Amino acid sequence: MTGKRGIKILTEILDLSGVKVVSHRLHTGIGMILQIEQEKSFAICPKCGTTSHKLHQNHRHIIKDLPFGEKEIFLEINRRQFKCEQCKKPFSKDLDFVKKKRTFTNRLAHKTIQEVLENDIHSVAAKGIVTKDEIERMLKDASSELPNLKPINLKRLGIDEIAVKKGHGNYCAVLVDLEQSKLIAILSGRTQEIIRETLMEWGTEILENIEEVSIDLWSGYKTLVTELMPNAQVVADRFHVMTQINKELDTQRKREKRKVEDLIKKANTTDKSKYEEILVGLKNSKYPLLKNEDKLTQEQLEKLIQVKNVSPILKEMHEFKEKIRKIFNTTQDWYTGVFKLGMWLSRAKKYFPNSNNTIIRWYQEIIAYFDHRTTSGTVEGINNKLKLIKRSGYGFKNFENFRIRCLLNWHLV
Repeated sequence: MTGKRGIKILTEILDLSGVKVVSHRLHTGIGMILQIEQEKSFAICPKCGTTSHKLHQNHRHIIKDLPFGEKEIFLEINRRQFKCEQCKKPFSKDLDFVKKKRTFTNRLAHKTIQEVLENDIHSVAAKGIVTKDEIERMLKDASSELPNLKPINLKRLGIDEIAVKKGHGNYCAVLVDLEQSKLIAILSGRTQEIIRETLMEWGTEILENIEEVSIDLWSGYKTLVTELMPNAQVVADRFHVMTQINKELDTQRKREKRKVEDLIKKANTTDKSKYEEILVGLKNSKYPLLKNEDKLTQEQLEKLIQVKNVSPILKEMHEFKEKIRKIFNTTQDWYTGVFKLGMWLSRAKKYFPNSNNTIIRWYQEIIAYFDHRTTSGTVEGINNKLKLIKRSGYGFKNFENFRIRCLLNWHLV
C-alpha cells in the first residue's frame, strides 16, 4: 500500500487521534512498522499554559499496537520535546494513546487485560504480542485508574473470606455490596485489624448508612459491625448455620459407621451378618444424608431410605435437618421465624447439641434473617469466581496482582 491514498487509508485504519501515518514497512518475522507523526506542530506548556512552537529535540521510539489480523503492528513515534519560551524549560508533549514510559498503546493494554481476566497471564503472553512483565505493568496501570472504591449508597454488606493457599491457613477477607452483587474489596488477611483499617477508610458517613451486614458465625466480624456500623443489623448467614448442622450430622454418620465396624470385628458368626447388613446401609450415605432432599437423584433417595432403615438416630437427625431447612425456606416473617426456630431447638437439642448451642449464641443474628431474608449467597457466588481467578492466575507473583485482577473483574473502566 503506497502513495498518498495508501497512506491516508492506513491513517484511517489506525484511527488514532492527532497523528497520521507517514510511511510503513514490513519486516518478515516481526510485523508491520508504521511511522507516525503528530499533526500539530505546537504544544502547550503544562506549567504555565503557554503555546510553544519551539522544538527542543526529538525522541523517537517504537511502541506496540493492536495487531491487524495476523500481523503484529508497531508504531514508530516521535515524542517531540518543546521548550517553553515563558518558563525557559523543556517539556514533552503527551500522547493520548500511550502512557509515558510505556511500550504499548492504551488500547492494546485494555484488550490484553480483558484477555487476562478471561484466561491467565501465561496463555496471553504465549501469543507473543506482549510479555509477562508488560502484562503486569498493564494491570498496575489499570488499577491506578480504578474508580474510587469507596462504596456508594451501600445498604447491605456481605463479609466473608477465601483461602489464598488452601490448607495453609492463609485467608483473605472479601467485602461485597449485596444489592449490586459487586466486589468492593479483597484484603490481604481476615484479621479484625486489617478489616477495620479498610472500613475506617470508607468514613463514618458510609458506615452509618449501612443497614444490614451478613456474616458467617465468627464473632470477630460481629464485633467490627457493632463497633463501626451503629445502624446496621448483623445477620448470621443461614447457609453457614446449615453447614454447622450438616457437619454435626456427618460426624454422627461417621460415628455410627465406626461403631458398627467395631461390632463386626468382635461379633460371633450369628451377629456378624446382621451388623454387616447395617454397615451396607451406612456405606456411601454421606451425600444422601447431607444433600437437600428435594435435590436427590432417584438412586440417592433409595440410599437415604436404606440408611434410615438401619439407623434410627440418623433418620431423626436427617428429618430435623430438613425441618430447619424448610423453616428458612418458607418462613416469611420475623415473628413466625422466632416461634418455629424455638420449637426446633427444643426438639432437636438431643440430636444436635453443638448446633443447638451455636444457634442459641447467635439467636438474634439468625432470626434477623427473617426480616429481609438477607444471606451471603451473593458473596458465595463472588467467592467462587475469585477461586477461579486464583486457579487460573498462577502467573501472578504476589497478592497485590491477584487483588488487582479480582477488582478489575468488577470495576474495569
